[in-house]
Amino acid sequence: MPLSAHLWLSGRVQGVAFRYYAAVKAKELGVSGYIRNLDDGRVEILVQGEPKAVDDMIKWCRKGPPYAIVKDVVLIYEEPDPKLATFQVKG
Repeated sequence: MPLSAHLWLSGRVQGVAFRYYAAVKAKELGVSGYIRNLDDGRVEILVQGEPKAVDDMIKWCRKGPPYAIVKDVVLIYEEPDPKLATFQVKG
């Protein structure tokens, strides 16, 4: 049964290639969803897939790529969206 997690990350999460590295990690884990920068400096991520893969992505997000400093993570589990077949980097 697929799992879906919606995350909002704050700290030094923009300008450090967070979206690029997250897309690479998502592809490696085989999860779908999206990542985007928000105007308030946070990064929003929706990730869904097999529970272990989603959990691994959440763990990765708590640390982030080199140069990122993740200070806070807001996490909400949601119903999976069957329309999300790939992982996309948005604006």
